Amino acid sequence: MPEGAVGWPWPEAPAPLPSPVVDNHCHLDHRIKGGLLIDVEDAIARAAAVGVPRIVQVGCDVEGSRWAVQTSTEHASIVAAVALHPNEAPRLSADGTLEDAIAEIDRLAQDPNVRAVGETGLDYFRTGADGRDAQHHSFREHVRMAHRHDRTLVIHDRDAHDDVLRILDDEGVPERTVLHCFSGDADFARECLARGAFLSFAGTVTFKNAEPLREALATTPVDRILVETDAPFLTPMPHRGKPNASFLVPHTVRFIADFSGISLDHLCRAIDENTDRAFGGPWAKAA
Repeated sequence: MPEGAVGWPWPEAPAPLPSPVVDNHCHLDHRIKGGLLIDVEDAIARAAAVGVPRIVQVGCDVEGSRWAVQTSTEHASIVAAVALHPNEAPRLSADGTLEDAIAEIDRLAQDPNVRAVGETGLDYFRTGADGRDAQHHSFREHVRMAHRHDRTLVIHDRDAHDDVLRILDDEGVPERTVLHCFSGDADFARECLARGAFLSFAGTVTFKNAEPLREALATTPVDRILVETDAPFLTPMPHRGKPNASFLVPHTVRFIADFSGISLDHLCRAIDENTDRAFGGPWAKAA
């Protein structure tokens, strides 16, 4: 198998899962350590070899969303999500291009290979109070887009739980909504679940300091659990601190199974079925 990103020593692959699951949030277009580009063919092959034969490629800006759509047309195992990341909104608002960018995302969202509008939402960790109006506006427009085109809504929420829920309630929660890289506690999990959302858990759930997140996991019914990498970020233990990739999903899945007391095979089958429901039905696996 090829080395992948040239010069990057990927860790040893985990044992394959007993049943396939989907990495429902990945950024194959992002560079990894040293500015290396990810080899998409290699990333797909490595993931499929350990039981992760399908990937949702997520755009965070206009260029990345176009790339997601193009890549999804070239690989049967990939579908696209398109959006402006919440941290993009204040920057685009400041230079007067936010409305044009939203219009382009709306156009891309109509492509048949696009299953989701996201990652959109709110991020109060990196954006101060002066940028929140732009984030709120962009989030509302993306929620409306998801309704208009019958797409899944993929939400990025960092330190903004109350306002995320408020805007969702104002605009109406789309039929299919995913809290990407769920970062709240058990109380917030219950609020999201009450609105019909799926909760997607990343490698962060394996971190030693993530007890509130594990309490949220314990609150989540197995039919609402999704799994993701957010690669190349949020690498699960035992490889925390190194670039992430879809082939490392089994570490997170095994942790969730052990923590929840669910058989690994049952959890894998549930995650796969949940992902199909969350993203509007199955799509082709890699040949």
